[in-house]
Amino acid sequence: MAEHIVVVGAGYAGLAAARLAAKWTDSRVTLVNARDRFVERVRLHQSAAGQRLRDVRLADVLKGTGVELVVDRVTDIDPDARKIELTNGTLAYDRLVYALGSHANLDGVPGAAEHAHAVSTQEDAEKLTAALETARTVAVMGGGLTGIEAASELAESRPDLDVRLVTAGGFGEDLSDKGRRHLRKVFDRLGVRVRDHAHVAEVRADGLVLDTGELVAADAVVWTAGFAVPGLAARAGFAVDGHGRMLVDQTLTSISHPDVQGIGDAAAMKRHDGLELRMACATGLPTAQQAMRALAKRLGGDAPADRLDFRYRIRCVSLGRRDGLIQFVDADDNPKERVLTGRAAALTKELVVRSALFFQSHPTMPAG
Repeated sequence: MAEHIVVVGAGYAGLAAARLAAKWTDSRVTLVNARDRFVERVRLHQSAAGQRLRDVRLADVLKGTGVELVVDRVTDIDPDARKIELTNGTLAYDRLVYALGSHANLDGVPGAAEHAHAVSTQEDAEKLTAALETARTVAVMGGGLTGIEAASELAESRPDLDVRLVTAGGFGEDLSDKGRRHLRKVFDRLGVRVRDHAHVAEVRADGLVLDTGELVAADAVVWTAGFAVPGLAARAGFAVDGHGRMLVDQTLTSISHPDVQGIGDAAAMKRHDGLELRMACATGLPTAQQAMRALAKRLGGDAPADRLDFRYRIRCVSLGRRDGLIQFVDADDNPKERVLTGRAAALTKELVVRSALFFQSHPTMPAG
């Protein structure tokens, strides 16, 4: 009798995994997601700036694949009974693929949950868009790629806004010297003021309070300083790391429950040499392929390759719609001096983002 594979989460990794499981195995496959739409998360800063994104129905992406879609929210998992609790019932599984992704971490600083806006879900982006209707000043907290993209997109799309970027580290510290110089040039052109090496102690309705007591005044605060994962894996008793991410082996299988695989942001994935893979779409897609390839081999009676092969190549940063930065990196994700900038980088970034969506309909194509 064919096994029942249930995939929870239809982000970049989860949706690809469901399609691959249906293609590469004889199992019955069910995909559970809280929304009936696929969200292009890497475009949510565009949505927050008021741009319309494509409406991608999961049913359309899954048409003809044999994957059954259940639109419901997962509230609990019982690994002993192999059962998932949903808002509107329960669902049994033989194999579980845990791909619930991540969300903005608003719990680390007082006031962030009450007064800050995130850009990690479609609902987040819509709330931020509404808040910006009456805003004149915006403070983006977080100097990672999400914060950089959000600040530049808002400044370009809304030149009436006074945009500031606040970061605890150095501005563009994960980039090469050439990358940082271009980033500074673009932010100067867009009028985005940067405050780096600044630590936020509190978020208030009128802005950010630094640990020095200084107020960075803002009508709206955008919080991009870190991400957190759902607490479901820890509550269910799966082995997790200190951040609540599922601990998995080289085949992306839970180290505590061999009938469960963890992929995407919600899993703590390490390369064969011990390098921990960062949360990113570029990580999720190729590892989803490797996880489903391992599962297919296991179900077919073969031993999967016990080695997670993965290498980094580039980091793609959009700086509005007409500029960008492609930072070339080595296999371990360390920046090289080489960069691509300007219009060519913007077009490259757009191609990468479109390819990530195209991949969902063609999940066997090379992803890394």
